[in-house]
Amino acid sequence: MLRTHFLFELLGYVAGLVVYLALRKRGDTIATHDRATVFTGAALGAALGSRLLFVLSYAGGDFFGGKSIVGGLLGGLIGVEIAKKLAGITRSTGDLFVYPLITAMSIGRIGCFLAGPADKTAGLPVSWGIAMGDNVKRHPVALYEIAFLLLLGVVLTRVRQDGDRFRFFLASYLLFRFAVDFLKPDPPRNLLGLSAIQWACAAGVLYYCLVLSNAGRNASLPFLRRRRVDLHDVLPQD
Repeated sequence: MLRTHFLFELLGYVAGLVVYLALRKRGDTIATHDRATVFTGAALGAALGSRLLFVLSYAGGDFFGGKSIVGGLLGGLIGVEIAKKLAGITRSTGDLFVYPLITAMSIGRIGCFLAGPADKTAGLPVSWGIAMGDNVKRHPVALYEIAFLLLLGVVLTRVRQDGDRFRFFLASYLLFRFAVDFLKPDPPRNLLGLSAIQWACAAGVLYYCLVLSNAGRNASLPFLRRRRVDLHDVLPQD
């Protein structure tokens, strides 16, 4: 089953890259050399972050023994910000990555579901769950995540302001993972009742709450837009 997981993970990477290239071809306002810089920063940061958070999650586990999606996303974010700082890039660059990430993550989670408990991503036992290789009915958390990602992808089509699509994507996913990981036995929740992944999610959500609540900017989701008050609305008229 772990070989199946690897195959779906590889398929996810390939499909994500195809979606990324297709979206770039349709139009990208970021210069090619700047986009290459951002992509490099994202790849290096994700590779390091995914391994590092895995090690923290399993108290000094093998650095090459596993990966964390949350660590990859947060590491990629940090890598991009460092790369942009060094290259002097000031524009938002994350929106183009949203749908490739949703594609890759959704396909990869199919492999997690098929791998079952051996992959350490299966849910806790529950009477109405799905047996995944060990004859124990469990929460199909991988399927929950796929459904969440697909729904989130639809919602994010309404986000228009530059940079906000990625911000809402990552903040929403981190909040989802913080919650759904209570339905999983792994990784262990031994840091004040939370796992290292949940602490990383909480830190990421807090960061984006501060970013998205900035009073000096206009939120791009219709239900978060602030109504501008005109003096004619408040002053008495003749």
